[in-house]
Amino acid sequence: MAKTGTTTQGLRAAIERSGYYPALVAEAVEAAVGGEPVVSYLVHQETTFDSNEVRRHVTVLVLTGTRFIVSHTDEQAADNTSPSPYATTSTESVKLDQISSVVLSRVVANPESYTPGTLPREVVLTIGWGAVSRIDLEPAACGDPNCDADHGYTGSSTADDLSLRVSEAGDGPDSVRQTLAFAQALSEATAR
Repeated sequence: MAKTGTTTQGLRAAIERSGYYPALVAEAVEAAVGGEPVVSYLVHQETTFDSNEVRRHVTVLVLTGTRFIVSHTDEQAADNTSPSPYATTSTESVKLDQISSVVLSRVVANPESYTPGTLPREVVLTIGWGAVSRIDLEPAACGDPNCDADHGYTGSSTADDLSLRVSEAGDGPDSVRQTLAFAQALSEATAR
């Protein structure tokens, strides 16, 4: 479930409400934020199914006056490297002027009768800052169906550092609203 807000205390409370290793997640996030005031945040817990395992993970996004902080925590089952289950937590701090794109994709039902202000049934927030890019290539062609010349390749490069999907059915309408609010705050902060 996604939670959003604007205070350090609210951030800690949202992490605790997520119920996902709150002491571990909060310590990592608070260390990354340091003494900076929190402008906005989003806590998103997600459960996935991997073969016959249920796996949980949480992503915490924090906006301060100067930085965008992303924290991600995954749990792992015992394996040949560890006899007991374990969790990994990572945080990344990005200066706001390094964010190159904030993309918010909205999925709405019955677009022909859409009314402004209607909540999308799902949103995908994609944030790019140049750490990860995806390149999709395909052979280029000309309009001649009988041409067998090599026209090289064509494609696109997409900033794909973080992508977070939140749906009304899976996460609830409040989570969708909160994701929209965080995306707006981040977009406004990167426009300055």
